[in-house]
Amino acid sequence: MKLWVLRHGEAEPYGSRPDSERALTTHGREEVLRSAARLMGKPVTAIYASPYLRAQETAQLVREALGFEPEIRTVDWLTPETDPDKVAEQLVSVSDVLLVSHNPLVGNLLSYLQHGAGYPPEKVSTAGLAELEHNELLIGSMKLNSLKHP
Repeated sequence: MKLWVLRHGEAEPYGSRPDSERALTTHGREEVLRSAARLMGKPVTAIYASPYLRAQETAQLVREALGFEPEIRTVDWLTPETDPDKVAEQLVSVSDVLLVSHNPLVGNLLSYLQHGAGYPPEKVSTAGLAELEHNELLIGSMKLNSLKHP
């Protein structure tokens, strides 16, 4: 089983809009396209994304870059403050998927899947892409194959 976790690209700064409505910047779009290139030829079977605008834009850019036909699966369990255990529960019956989300969830999830609870989060920049692997999803035992930043 492989799992890819992608943090959204750089977004507009906080302002008058709610956090969930912040869009990607031009730089953020460029970052995402560089990370999407690393997914070329990978056996991605589904793309799951947070409902937040910047994650949706990130997922769509990746989908287009890969020529990925299936629709993006928008899920509430990939929002920034979700507990990593809740995400892990959703991944039990899937494999070879890409998750598009936000910090602090991304950093916490990567740490949780590798080490279990109680470890510091991985540091993941905007459009950072992680690849994890294991025979099955076991909390604390997945191997981080790579963590690339654009």
